[in-house]
Amino acid sequence: MAARFGRGMGDAWKRYLFHFANDHFDFKLAELKSLATTVGCKLRVQEENYDKECPFLELQLQSEEDGKLLMQRSTLGRSLYELVAEGRTFAELCDNLQKLPESQRTVSCNESFRIQVEGFNKRLNQAAKVERIEALLESSLKFDGKVNLKQPDHSFHLLEYYGHEGTRPPDQPYWLYFGRWVADGQREKIRQFHLQKRHFIGNTRSLLVACAHHGAYVMGTDIDYMLLHAKARPSRHNQKRREKDESIRANLRQYGLESQYLDVLVADASQHTLWRSQPMFDAIITDPPYGIREPTLKIGTDNPKASIPDDCKDNHHPQRLRYHLSDIFRDLLNFAARFLKMNGRLVYWLPVYRPDYSEANIPQHPCLQMVANCEQTLNTTISRRLITMEKIAEHQEQLSKEGATVEVDHYEDKSFRERYFRANRTIIAEQEAANNS
Repeated sequence: MAARFGRGMGDAWKRYLFHFANDHFDFKLAELKSLATTVGCKLRVQEENYDKECPFLELQLQSEEDGKLLMQRSTLGRSLYELVAEGRTFAELCDNLQKLPESQRTVSCNESFRIQVEGFNKRLNQAAKVERIEALLESSLKFDGKVNLKQPDHSFHLLEYYGHEGTRPPDQPYWLYFGRWVADGQREKIRQFHLQKRHFIGNTRSLLVACAHHGAYVMGTDIDYMLLHAKARPSRHNQKRREKDESIRANLRQYGLESQYLDVLVADASQHTLWRSQPMFDAIITDPPYGIREPTLKIGTDNPKASIPDDCKDNHHPQRLRYHLSDIFRDLLNFAARFLKMNGRLVYWLPVYRPDYSEANIPQHPCLQMVANCEQTLNTTISRRLITMEKIAEHQEQLSKEGATVEVDHYEDKSFRERYFRANRTIIAEQEAANNS
């Protein structure tokens, strides 16, 4: 058997290297922490040295099994390695490998191995890779096993970091890592659940598919009956009408998840006080309408004194009014405070105009605590922030009369729709000016 790689650690913590995919920079650490909580493993990260645009993050775990559990749920993680050695230069890396006990850098003759070399922000030719592999084997490693490039018992990786993607790479890397591969993340799920393969496409209905995939029993609500039941105008190009079997339930059936489907309800989010106040959800995940592609509406009337004749009640379609975006989020937090179980989480997208954004724009509630605030930049002035909140106190009507509050209303002066189109017009004007100059 091969010896255990890496430095011995008296307190049972081991060093690992987490290799992230190079996108969604602001979400990386938040996903990692959330996964650690979900799978129940302890995690140590030196956040003071964390660079969100660097794909490599050194962390400590108590076991390799914990690392595999993390990677079974991670979509932002490419791979996890047991970190054997690192260095500022290749010579320093080799020197650090040589300082390890021989038993910790050996592969026995009964086991196979391979070594792969990868550069980030710089493409390395095959000759350079072979040169590095040969140098490692000659000077630092005691690998007596056979080389197997397809299905080795142990896969080792030399990872060279040449700075942030898109920057001019230096001749020599800023940092080098050498580690043993432990597990890959779930990047293939992105292709498996790609929207183009989805039978029914309808705005954010894919949230239910993702939740069901991870074992949740799912239900959803929407104020639009036609959209909810796949009777609205189709989203696919050149498709004139919906197929008869298009539905949210059909999507879950497509992925073998129909057993996780509870139901979908036509409901008005502003009328949640009509529901029986009882915690019932482990998580509430939503992408509220921003008023750009679809209107923000709620049930209401311009004339509260008006009455509906008895002979019209059966076929009456209630009037809809504009639903201010700030009110949407306040109602959402109030709903979560009532219906989330303790320690349950609320996750939602908050659209913002970046020049005017501050943390004071985030709605607060005495029963909810913010866990994460991650930005997805859409253009230079517009982004949306994924807000994650956890229920920390039971909802009590007499103590929560105010409910959700916002210190500074981000949408008070102008709606997000106005800000969005103003920002786009500004960007187009700047591009035209640059082209004409």
